[in-house]
Amino acid sequence: MKLNKALSSVGVAAILTFAGAAQAADVVIGVPNWPSVNATANVLKVVIEDNLGLEVELQNGTNPVVFEAMDKGSMHAHPEVWLPNQQNLHDKFVKDSGSVAMNPNGISAEQGMCVPDFVAEEYGVTTIEDLTDPEKAALFDSDGDGRGEIWIGAPGWASTIVERVRAKSYGYAETLELLEIDETLAFANLDAAVKEKKPWIGFCYTPHYIFLVHELTALEEPPHNAATWKVVQPTDDPDWLAKSEAGSAWNGAKLHLHYSKELEEKHPEVAKLFSNMKLEGEALTEMSYALVINKEDPAEFAKKWVAANEDTVLSWLQ
Repeated sequence: MKLNKALSSVGVAAILTFAGAAQAADVVIGVPNWPSVNATANVLKVVIEDNLGLEVELQNGTNPVVFEAMDKGSMHAHPEVWLPNQQNLHDKFVKDSGSVAMNPNGISAEQGMCVPDFVAEEYGVTTIEDLTDPEKAALFDSDGDGRGEIWIGAPGWASTIVERVRAKSYGYAETLELLEIDETLAFANLDAAVKEKKPWIGFCYTPHYIFLVHELTALEEPPHNAATWKVVQPTDDPDWLAKSEAGSAWNGAKLHLHYSKELEEKHPEVAKLFSNMKLEGEALTEMSYALVINKEDPAEFAKKWVAANEDTVLSWLQ
């Protein structure tokens, strides 16, 4: 869920587009490409427009583009920054330049590789080391080419980069094809595999609606070891994969809203809201379930959620 350093010409063009949007709206909120951040962004839009009387615009954008735009003041918030996944962006804009602030109320998260329960029980795939076994890896061959596939995340996610490093470090990059596809397609493949009782394996994270839909087993791994964890970004070194290692479990994660420091002077009431906002992981799971499984319109869902959670919203505004 990241990437950083120098922006491509496409990224610069995107920021210029966002800058134009910011002139038309009082507050512009960035919306990267996963369900819970879409829900949260829409909730914030409703809260600001209904309670603070300001116009809010939502703009799609990758993590690097949203951070660069917050730095320039053409965007004002990223509702769901994953740390340590987006640590390089956090360090650059929060620690180094000081142009972006972080909401202190983080939501705990977990990340790893999952299989449906029946795969763990019937085929004995329960540990990350099992993936280096050619016979077990071949179980996940869905296209008949003799080589199993593993979904490591969506293109552009910071975690996808780390999962490619982890696959190399553990050794299953040699036994499995590493798939980078959109989450919607990946979980459609999971749905089909479960329905047909066929093996599937892929990246999983909480909070997420998928655990309300399927019974999943997270593969066992050695505990996180900082000494075996060094991830070099592709934008920092063309030889990033060879120079990276991540041969142990993720060290958990925290999700934090980040916002442009410019708001503290331009719209201090919005900065206060962004600083106070607090949600539980269960709420994010339910939000993503509503949008993806129930296929609710994000804007309409946000209105209902705000109306049903008045006390929570008031606590953000105080």
